[in-house]
Amino acid sequence: MKLRLISGIQPTGKLHIGNYVGALKNFVDLQNAGKFETLFFIADLHSMTEGFEPKEKTKQIEDVALSYLAAGLNPKKSTIFLQSDIPAHAELAWILGTITPFGELGRMTQFKDKSEVSPGNINVGLFTYPILMAADIILYDVKFVPVGDDQVQHLELTRTLARKFNARFGKTFAEPQPLLTKIPRLMSIDDPLKKMSKSRPEGCIFLDDEPRVIREKIKRAVTDSGREIVCDPVNKPAVSNLLLLFSSVSGVPIDELERRYSGRGYAEFKSDLAEAVVSELAPFQKKKRELKKKKDAVKTMLAAGKKKAEKIAEKKLAEIRRKTGIFR
Repeated sequence: MKLRLISGIQPTGKLHIGNYVGALKNFVDLQNAGKFETLFFIADLHSMTEGFEPKEKTKQIEDVALSYLAAGLNPKKSTIFLQSDIPAHAELAWILGTITPFGELGRMTQFKDKSEVSPGNINVGLFTYPILMAADIILYDVKFVPVGDDQVQHLELTRTLARKFNARFGKTFAEPQPLLTKIPRLMSIDDPLKKMSKSRPEGCIFLDDEPRVIREKIKRAVTDSGREIVCDPVNKPAVSNLLLLFSSVSGVPIDELERRYSGRGYAEFKSDLAEAVVSELAPFQKKKRELKKKKDAVKTMLAAGKKKAEKIAEKKLAEIRRKTGIFR
């Protein structure tokens, strides 16, 4: 019996190369590993914590769905669905909210960070985000959740809430384990001290950028003083970030890249990096263009995913209702 895992991406804007190497490629690898029952969703409810235009949100959801398919996720191998298509997520989040101490949420690092970055958008949804995330996970009795180190705190809260619910209402939820994958955290190519983000388009390589745009962005990417092309995050954060990007898209280990470019200049290094990125994204971009012509591809995938996810979620929710005394 395969072990179940779940993960998702928020539709909050154009996806970039960081999303690709940090999430999409990893999703495909997990799907094809043959060891897991994989569920991947589009986290549209989570994305509402940021300001948005309704028409634009619809486009963003479709873009993430197309990107899932273009990257290699297969509806025959994975359950791919829209978070809001499964009302059980929101219902379970409310139930979990009634057993979540206020102080637990106040300690969440991501809430503090986002509040500092966008002080005008400190909404309740942003504060309770980890509870909905917990519901996303334990609703499906998953064994593993692929996470980077920035999500470990949220997953630990998920495990805590599962234990609290089990202690109060009886054994109901499994405690999901983190699947700590080697997810590269790419930084902005115009400021290596800031994470790559769509809010900084000048430092972002978007998955739909044309080759000429990619080449120009990488050509302008900041470097460090000196000429050495070595991975030294403290003293050479810019070059280290570019080496990480190069390794992520090419599969060549960083130490091998260091040897390859020993004694060579930044211009040649960045030129080769640009070609590596263009080459890696070419099949993805081609497939995505083809999928856009198939108008029903996304609808068909999400409808099938909804049916499969709903079957699991409703069965679990019925159990939760019985144990909490909420009958329907």
